[in-house]
Amino acid sequence: REEAERFVGACRYAPEGYRSTGPVRAAFYAGTDYHQHAADTILTFAMIETRDGVDNVNEIFTTPGLDAVYIGPSDLSVSLGGSPGGDQRTPEVMEAIETILAGAKRHGIKAAIHSMASEYANEMIEKGFDLVTLSNEYRHMATQAAKVLGEVNN
Repeated sequence: REEAERFVGACRYAPEGYRSTGPVRAAFYAGTDYHQHAADTILTFAMIETRDGVDNVNEIFTTPGLDAVYIGPSDLSVSLGGSPGGDQRTPEVMEAIETILAGAKRHGIKAAIHSMASEYANEMIEKGFDLVTLSNEYRHMATQAAKVLGEVNN
C-alpha cells in the first residue's frame, strides 16, 4: 500500500499529493484554470502484475485516491514463474486475474486488462472488467498490412 500511496501522491497536486504543477504546460492542454479542476480529471491506474501485488490487493485497493487497476497478463505470468506472452490462460495466471478482479469489485475500484485478441478481450469483458485494451496501434497496423499484402498476387 505504501507504494500505491506514493504513486497516487505523484499523480495529484497539493494538497492531495505532491505532483509538480508545471503551470505553463498545463495551461496549453487544459486551460489556465486547470488547477481548479485537475483533481476531477486525473485518473490513477495502478498496475498489478507481480505476485506481491496479487498477494496485497486488499491493501492496495484501500489506497485513497486510487481509481483503477490495470493488469498486464504477460508480465503477471512471468512474475508467477510462467512464460511471457499475451492472452494468458494458465490456471495460475487466471487465478491471479480473478483475485485482482474480485478485489477491485469488492473495493469499488475499476478493473482493466490488456489483451491481444478479440476473443480474449470478450472473455475479459464477460468476466466483468470495466476496461479492456486490445493490442496496440503497431500490431493493428502490422496485422492489417500483412492481410492486405497477402491478398495481392505475387
